[in-house]
Amino acid sequence: MHTRTSFPHETTHDDFWIPLRDGTRLYARAWRPRTGEPVPALLEYRPCRLTDSTAARDRQRHPWYAGHGYVSVRVDARGHGNSDGTPTAAHSAVTLSDGVEVLDWLAAQPWCDGGVGVFGIGRGAFASLRIAALAPAPLKAVVAVCPTDDRPGNDVHDVGGSALAAGLPARSAALLALAARPPDPAYVGTVWRDVWARRLQALDPLVHSWPAQAAWEDHRRPDDAREDHDGLQAAVLAVSGWYDPYRDAVLGLLEHLPADRVRGLIGPWSHQYPDHGLPGPAIGFLQETLRWWDHWLKGEDTGIMAEPLLRAYVKDPHPPATKYDVLPGRWVAEPSWPSPNVSRVSYALQGTPVLVRSPMHTGLDAGRFVPSGDDADLPPDQREEDARSACFEFTATEETWVLGRPRVRLRLACPVPHGQVVARLCDVAPDGSSTLVTRGTLNLSARRGPDRAVPWIPGATDDVAVELNGIGHAFGPGHRIRLAVSSAYWPWLWPQPGSEAGFTLYPAGSSLELPVRAPESGPDIVFGEPQQSEPLGVSAAAMLEEPRPARLSVRDVAKGEWLLVVDPCRDGTQVYPDGLEVTEDALEAYTVEDAGPSTARTRCDWSVRLHRPDRGWDARVETHSEITCTAADFVTWNEIVCKDGYEVVFHRTWEKRIPRAAG
Repeated sequence: MHTRTSFPHETTHDDFWIPLRDGTRLYARAWRPRTGEPVPALLEYRPCRLTDSTAARDRQRHPWYAGHGYVSVRVDARGHGNSDGTPTAAHSAVTLSDGVEVLDWLAAQPWCDGGVGVFGIGRGAFASLRIAALAPAPLKAVVAVCPTDDRPGNDVHDVGGSALAAGLPARSAALLALAARPPDPAYVGTVWRDVWARRLQALDPLVHSWPAQAAWEDHRRPDDAREDHDGLQAAVLAVSGWYDPYRDAVLGLLEHLPADRVRGLIGPWSHQYPDHGLPGPAIGFLQETLRWWDHWLKGEDTGIMAEPLLRAYVKDPHPPATKYDVLPGRWVAEPSWPSPNVSRVSYALQGTPVLVRSPMHTGLDAGRFVPSGDDADLPPDQREEDARSACFEFTATEETWVLGRPRVRLRLACPVPHGQVVARLCDVAPDGSSTLVTRGTLNLSARRGPDRAVPWIPGATDDVAVELNGIGHAFGPGHRIRLAVSSAYWPWLWPQPGSEAGFTLYPAGSSLELPVRAPESGPDIVFGEPQQSEPLGVSAAAMLEEPRPARLSVRDVAKGEWLLVVDPCRDGTQVYPDGLEVTEDALEAYTVEDAGPSTARTRCDWSVRLHRPDRGWDARVETHSEITCTAADFVTWNEIVCKDGYEVVFHRTWEKRIPRAAG
């Protein structure tokens, strides 16, 4: 990583509030180039707190853009950080309307030339795309990194029509803790306690409104991602990594937006900015985005639109591991998507009918749903998972490149109305090790489409299609292409009631379809070395205890219980240059028993301490989220305790039964 301390422009930065029409003020921080001329503005807008939780990351990017001739602005959403108001959902109509107002305000400032771009990662990227779909006049360009996809069957709520369990209690507890944090008196003064009280009274766990628990006919909303493609008028640079669960959103944007205002980039990365790039290789992503901004906001010929529609990384065969520093492979160029370089090759399944009745704990080796480069994020060797599945193999007699979304067509007979099928594509090396390449899931009630719930007629035979997530991977000569099919995948998916009965799979009439790419790289694709601004200088306090395992699985043999414990927050106490100390701790647990689906349960405990020793400020937030299930309902329980020092200033619990519908 190359840290830049000098730029074409000297820079300055300041904090201020942006007024909205209803009187609410949003807290903002801007980095500006020292120039007498107005310049374009770049906006990053999200609920995470700019004065602490994203401050270190913001410092790496925003000053870099300012040094290259842009006013780069970071804004906290309503009800978060030091902004006024009460919290709303990250993608609510209020949040998006506020974002449009912020864009209009920026464009009207004397230091802005009227042109604005927006960027973000994860929820910030999704918000950028949703704001762009509203077509605000000043918005010219978007950079969306790992954009979440909020359409049924492929989002943060459900996968393949089944309610997502992985990360659900952590998101519930973490988002509740995020919304409950007080403003910082170092920035808002003595009113912080009053603002905090109003914020706390308005809290409602977001799990209550997550559409995964609603019926499919109620799932589609006006801001649905697929329907919004037509509303996107700004140019979009869509970026993701093959280890990010939302990379298919990039392929969808490339397929649906006009080629003269969209480009895509998919590397080997997890859910990160590509200049951090784990697994590597990392790239000079800020330089690449500067080409995008300069083209669309300054009218300069940077050559960015002469790049292929999609630049994608095809990974070479590699042994299974839970973390990689760098993965071997090569970049390929695709002139359009779907690409003329890719053809679909069908592999017929062979054998006699097989009963697929996977143990409830199938999926313990799935890895983290949203990996971010930690030590235990990625799936380990899949041989144990393969043993709990029905497997079909094909030998790669020559190097076989796969680029795009594989598809599995299965002929099944299911003895119960509800069930689920999970298909994993694995690369089996000559030594027998099994590396997960990609996977896909399908709620059998969603086999006619994600917006229709059609229970299975018990005992009937039907054909289903399972779409796997997109991937760029090369199977080496002599390696085996393994398709593994299971009827359970905990704790990724909440098991369906009755799914312990499994289903019968008929190989005759079933097949694996791979998007096979011609094994040639084409023109050279070269990126610069990663660059960032000078770091903020956040330090970590010494840990008083040994760190917990990142992922720990435990089996109670006598009880037939399987427990997975995940530590998603491992940074300890962070000390900021202005004296703020932030301590964050979390632990999530997933439990299931051999007895059946109704034993599945999750819990997460999350705590945050914001401490300014010099001011005597000590604010604490603790949240707890539990989710269990019956055949008919999800049962959610949430608790929050907030303290000023050791004085409890707020305590509330929520319990709600949410009909499972088809999910």
